[in-house]
Amino acid sequence: MLNSAPRPSPIVASVDFDAKGVQHGHLRLPYSRDDSAWGSIMIPICIIAHGIGPTALLIGGNHGDEYEGPAALFELAQTLAPLHVSGRIIIVPALNYPAFRAGTRTSPIDGGNLNRSFPGRPDGTVTEKIADYVTHRLIPLADIVLDFHSGGKTLDFLPYAAAHTLPDKSQQARCFAAVAAFAAPYSMKMLEIDAVGMLDTTVEEMGKVFITTELGGAGTASATSIKIARQGTLDVLRHMGILGGTPEPRTSRWLDMPSSDCFTFARDDGLIAFARDLGAPVSANEIIALVYPIGSTGVAPIEYRAAIDGVLAARHVPGLIKAGDCLSVVATIAEYPQPGQT
Repeated sequence: MLNSAPRPSPIVASVDFDAKGVQHGHLRLPYSRDDSAWGSIMIPICIIAHGIGPTALLIGGNHGDEYEGPAALFELAQTLAPLHVSGRIIIVPALNYPAFRAGTRTSPIDGGNLNRSFPGRPDGTVTEKIADYVTHRLIPLADIVLDFHSGGKTLDFLPYAAAHTLPDKSQQARCFAAVAAFAAPYSMKMLEIDAVGMLDTTVEEMGKVFITTELGGAGTASATSIKIARQGTLDVLRHMGILGGTPEPRTSRWLDMPSSDCFTFARDDGLIAFARDLGAPVSANEIIALVYPIGSTGVAPIEYRAAIDGVLAARHVPGLIKAGDCLSVVATIAEYPQPGQT
């Protein structure tokens, strides 16, 4: 278990986490640099609190080139009224603010991938300082953490909310119940291929409810994906009792990522030509894509085939691919996870 006791952090909040009403402010991180000797990074934050109830921590922009979550959260920060709230909502729509401003996955300051930097260090890099503040100051306040993701500039996903298989089956059930309340078009039992240093793991090790999303990608956000993010957030808040009412009934198709066989990685550089679109059914050994070497018309394309039966849940973007890039993810059809399932 992580030690959640606060440690000295250079980040200073301009908001009062215990106050009622609506507050718009910043998490100010001192950052001395060539163009500003006593400069700061100003991370936007909003708190909406009223009455007594749980706390939800809503995060967007963990990766700076993923826009569905930030678009929904900036809007909700403007439109949620405290009189409708029983508890507290903490909104950080662009957590990795340097990367968000630059439109990059990782920080332009230190190259840090925030979602591989947890639990962070208060005396580390800029990215590690942000992770440390979230770990020791924000997560302990929360009963549920919703962390928005999408494919960014290099992947495109079916729109889904997700939770992980956990050792604590009671905690796992609470996480999947929140995913069901989010009710994205797809819901995922998610397998991470690189879980070290993730916010996900940090929150789960503290015993909190954690859900995440992959809501499209390709370096943009559509009206549809933003609507999914907004509706899903409101229904998770209703599910937690922070907002009144009950979640809107929507159909969600459950998927699973049961093993590393879901993933296909490019072995070659070239032009990728997909044989299946997102959401299409695929069979084991069926061609997912061809990768054409681009130096000559006389070289045959490389075939990439599915290892399992399922649906195409993610694909590489844009059209050129490099060896080592994730080419595709195939997810299997699943049912709503029942307590005790792994």
